[in-house]
Amino acid sequence: MSIVLDLGGLGPADLVAGPFALSELMASLHVLAEPEHHPEAADWAARAAAAGPELRDELSVFAPLWARFRCRLFFPLAVPLAASLDEALAAIATLSADAFLGLVAPGVLGTSARPLPSAHELRAGTTTAEDYVRRCLRRSYARGELARQLVSAPLELRDRVLAVLRAADTAFFADDWRTLRPALEDHAREVRRRLAARPPADVLAELLPTAVRVGPGERVRLDKLQIDEVRVAPRPLVLVPSARVWPHLTVKHEHPSCVVVQYPARGTTPDGQLTLRDLHDRLMALTSPARMELCRHLLGEPITTSELAARLGSSEPQVSRALRTLRDAGLVRSTRDGKLVRHRLATDVIQRLGNDVLATVAR
Repeated sequence: MSIVLDLGGLGPADLVAGPFALSELMASLHVLAEPEHHPEAADWAARAAAAGPELRDELSVFAPLWARFRCRLFFPLAVPLAASLDEALAAIATLSADAFLGLVAPGVLGTSARPLPSAHELRAGTTTAEDYVRRCLRRSYARGELARQLVSAPLELRDRVLAVLRAADTAFFADDWRTLRPALEDHAREVRRRLAARPPADVLAELLPTAVRVGPGERVRLDKLQIDEVRVAPRPLVLVPSARVWPHLTVKHEHPSCVVVQYPARGTTPDGQLTLRDLHDRLMALTSPARMELCRHLLGEPITTSELAARLGSSEPQVSRALRTLRDAGLVRSTRDGKLVRHRLATDVIQRLGNDVLATVAR
């Protein structure tokens, strides 16, 4: 499954890259809500989770807004980007009831499988609003309660969300952002330099995890749990680097103002992220009992093909084929020693496989 971004027709002024404090706060809140998806951030999450019980309770109530689907409210709504979290929150505080409801309703539901009615149709007391609340309730009780509050009093919910975000900023995010922001700004400057000199599809294919160019034209395919093709122009494309979003890659294209991609900045991700095909090949290589037995022999010390064949009672061509499959999947490393080639299990790759599966599924 994948989402394809068609970048055709974008000019230099349509390409924006920069950190955005509100999106980073949202990514941080997601880590706190679903720490099992983010083992790399366990130490930070433990420190941030030490906030008071009242804040923890409020963050739990609003957790559906920063779950996997990610509420559009937390992404840039205009360019140039807000310079600070206070500026971004101030912009939210000016949203009308319909504007706030339209941005938040899909996030409360948490899926785009069926299009939602307009914000005006979701006002309390309408059959459409009641149906929306029922849909949210079928997903979870927490989503159903948020949906009820949203359709009955959108501006009250807006102010409550703002209060929670400000409390989280005071409790842990402000200090974290002071540390993270300089590196994200340096990264964004480098991205802007590349975008000024090269086609945007080339830059995105290098920049975004598992992204590849696809022809014809300026098109990039992203490995995502959705099937979609998004023509960006005439809207601008906003690239938001993040230190907390890994292993996720978020694309938000439903708002008419801009298309936003939040992605892990360099230095914030483990080395060697796998494509879905790489993961498939790695797992399939281990499904054969014969190859698994071979792996057990390769665990102790480097072994030649002939010695492996003798141990397993197999022919050298059979062992060579099995080794080639494991080596192509990155599970075996082979080194030449004079006339001999010795093979050894890539134990670091095996140890990382569980996290690779989780990261690829979560992406």
